[in-house]
Amino acid sequence: MGARIVAIIPARYESTRLPGKPLADLDGKPMIQRVYERAASAQGIDRVLVATDDERIRAVVDGFGGDVVLTRSDHRTGTDRIAEVAAGLDAEMIVNVQGDLPLLDPAMVAAAIAPLADDDELLMATIKTAITTREERDNPNVVKVVTDRNGHALFFSRSPLPYHREAGCDAGLGDKHIGLYVYRREFLLRFAALPPTPLEQAEQLEQLRALEWGFRIKVTDVHAASIEVDTPRDLERARAELAAMAHR
Repeated sequence: MGARIVAIIPARYESTRLPGKPLADLDGKPMIQRVYERAASAQGIDRVLVATDDERIRAVVDGFGGDVVLTRSDHRTGTDRIAEVAAGLDAEMIVNVQGDLPLLDPAMVAAAIAPLADDDELLMATIKTAITTREERDNPNVVKVVTDRNGHALFFSRSPLPYHREAGCDAGLGDKHIGLYVYRREFLLRFAALPPTPLEQAEQLEQLRALEWGFRIKVTDVHAASIEVDTPRDLERARAELAAMAHR
């Protein structure tokens, strides 16, 4: 019998804002290794895989003893890449761990898995945390999410959500979506096969495809924020945080 819950880290070398991002050095280790080790230490994870089409990344993962699978190079999204790998696995759940989360708190992974473990009808889940600065709220690289009263996603956007019409409204800065997903394996394969949708294409956010096709996404609150490395500035922030952690 295969591993019940498998974490897959999609990793591509090319990046619009930060080429070679998975191999960026973070205190002596490449970022992909930082993400891999943190995902592997999460409660409930039975196996971790890196899914890549790049030989440089494959060689680095092999070098630190990680599990890596070479995929096709024509995938349009990270979801398509992990779906190719998931199709060959005997697993119940697939955790999509973004390769740009080098400071990932393993507790976040467990928090994302919990709703699917508790509800057999749930197909997909993710996590969010409170936005703490206006800079973060207004940054299009930070994805925002709003949920209903039962914690299911209503919408994701690169713009601030919600828009406060009343000037000076003291209702907080909203919630930031953290790019970590859990899927039932069968649903992931179905989801990846669905054609892109207008909102997904407008925002360039894959999760909107699920909402537009009428699927629910459970969103769990977590309190430990994690730096998502999208730009050189984010990379420096991650390096500074690692250095600070080493001296605590």
